[in-house]
Amino acid sequence: MPRGPCTFRKRDLTTAVNAVRAAGCAVCRVEVHKDGKIVIVTDGRDRAERDESDLDAWMAKHACNA
Repeated sequence: MPRGPCTFRKRDLTTAVNAVRAAGCAVCRVEVHKDGKIVIVTDGRDRAERDESDLDAWMAKHACNA
């Protein structure tokens, strides 16, 4: 049984992922639908938020306002 026509190219997927990374977002998952639609799921945080260490986040949350 022959395969159907290819609906996306590796180049299209690579370009899309690289664009998301260049925008400063981390790629969590990539979905490619049968119709060729490419969906890139990110963690919703930008680069500055990810660069914050756990200690920095804890200190900001527990800082006293004195």
